[in-house]
Amino acid sequence: MRRTVFNEDHEAFRETIRAFIEAEVVPVYDEWFQAGQAPREFYYKLGELGVFGINVPDEYGGAGLDTHKFEAVLYEETARAGVQFGGSGVHVLLALPYLKMLATDEQKKRYLPKFVTGEEMWAIAMTEPGTGSDLAGMKTTAKLSEDGTHYVLNGAKTFITGGVHADKVIVCARTSAPTAEDRRFGISLFAVDTKSEGYSIGRKLDKLGLRTSDTAELAFVDVKVPVEDLLGEENKGFYYLGHNLASERWGIAFGAYAQAKAAVRFAKQYVQERTVFGKPVAHFQNTKFELAACQAEVDAAEAVADRATEALDAGELTPAEAASAKLFCTEVAHRVIDRCLQLHGGYGYMNEYPIARLYADNRVNRIYGGTSEIMKTIIAKDMGL
Repeated sequence: MRRTVFNEDHEAFRETIRAFIEAEVVPVYDEWFQAGQAPREFYYKLGELGVFGINVPDEYGGAGLDTHKFEAVLYEETARAGVQFGGSGVHVLLALPYLKMLATDEQKKRYLPKFVTGEEMWAIAMTEPGTGSDLAGMKTTAKLSEDGTHYVLNGAKTFITGGVHADKVIVCARTSAPTAEDRRFGISLFAVDTKSEGYSIGRKLDKLGLRTSDTAELAFVDVKVPVEDLLGEENKGFYYLGHNLASERWGIAFGAYAQAKAAVRFAKQYVQERTVFGKPVAHFQNTKFELAACQAEVDAAEAVADRATEALDAGELTPAEAASAKLFCTEVAHRVIDRCLQLHGGYGYMNEYPIARLYADNRVNRIYGGTSEIMKTIIAKDMGL
């Protein structure tokens, strides 16, 4: 079926990204994998390429576009090559929407030019030890100083993607106690400079997958955050977080679909080259049936992902629709990647093969951004159940 989601500009961008990956990422990716992170200087290259500025207004050095389709191309091309761009996805997909939505003109002038170039990489710190998906239960606090010039930040965060290389982190913290009527009240968002006194990076977490994406624990001990770095209004942070969840879940859904599509590509290539019992693995009926079934699932996931992309760009993607897309695409990717790994036999279990890394990378899709169980709850509620 012919896709209509991309136009000539997107396809030209695809060619540029594909050539960039082949020249700048593939030759050194094994080194990144062993190191557990992409090098900091790589993000400057992404900035020079214009990846970070696509959705940034032109007065701050960006391209001034309002679309997620170029991000979608990035998902497809990185998956196709079996690579990741480190923790840079959080910089664009998660952090930028908050800056565009909440930052004042003065803040945008300070933040966005360096955001575009990669001079300042951003992350977002929501999850805390012991809270998981229950963001309303966060314990990190930010108390306004007596003279009203700054907040004093104390607490800890975990599972922070991009946390090692980040120069700025959007930190969610309690500025007021929750009320009896609304336990979500009292959360605020702050743009915190990682060079601040009292700010520290704990362990770089040893993950099952996404090995080139730096993920860390963060701690704050009496960190002074200027009042000028409060994002939006005090105590409305939970509302802001909920507002951007649809785009975050779209990103996970589209990324999962792209991984499933790449898995079929890897498996097809492998079974055509691998010979057993005197013939290519692709010649066996079971191989054909397995790959045909996988392709059918990928076709369905592509349709769901593309529909969600169009809805997101139109500002019409509802929380329930985003949850449905995430649930479907991540579950499809789980099944397809597992079956494609099986077709690789023992070699599929070796990290030197892209399918093994893809298998590990994909697993978190059904956890972060809201677990599959949370997605089902959202969908059921939207159904009136």
